[in-house]
Amino acid sequence: MIHHAGRIEMVCGSMFCGKTEELIRRVRRAVIARQKVQVFKHSLDARYTEQAVASHSGQNFDAQPVQTAAQIADNVLPDTTVVAIDEVQFFDDGIVAVAEGLAERGIRVIVAGLDMDFRGEPFGPMPELLCRAEEVTKLHAICMVCGESASRTQRIVNGQPARYDDPIIMIGAQEHYEARCREHHLVPR
Repeated sequence: MIHHAGRIEMVCGSMFCGKTEELIRRVRRAVIARQKVQVFKHSLDARYTEQAVASHSGQNFDAQPVQTAAQIADNVLPDTTVVAIDEVQFFDDGIVAVAEGLAERGIRVIVAGLDMDFRGEPFGPMPELLCRAEEVTKLHAICMVCGESASRTQRIVNGQPARYDDPIIMIGAQEHYEARCREHHLVPR
């Protein structure tokens, strides 16, 4: 089955909330529906594997690593009907135009990424993509301090919360990050 209406679907939230799992779930359903799928990821994310999107729980799906939004546009094949992009927060602002252009061509675009950086501030192109998406799914993790719903990502450096002026991008998983609720998310200045 081929769909005819292009759209942008956003899956967002903190680290450890299941964003990549949800992206993989949607991609697998598209494959079952015999749609032509292409999956891309930012080349910065090589935590588990370079040639696949991979969730913290061990699920994965083959993906093409790229460095720029333009590389996605250049590599979408003519018969592709679904494009999935993981770790979309790492892409340059051109990702917005690429996603819009693909949707206007009738392609279903599924993007997943962190909506906020470790500071609790909007991350890269995410605010613009959130506004343009037809569907937004915000997932929550579990706060590692109190067990409540967590919407933020706490960066930990030498056992302490990272300072506000630390670099925005630091690739890692459990060794550097925890999910936290608003109350327990700390960013010293």
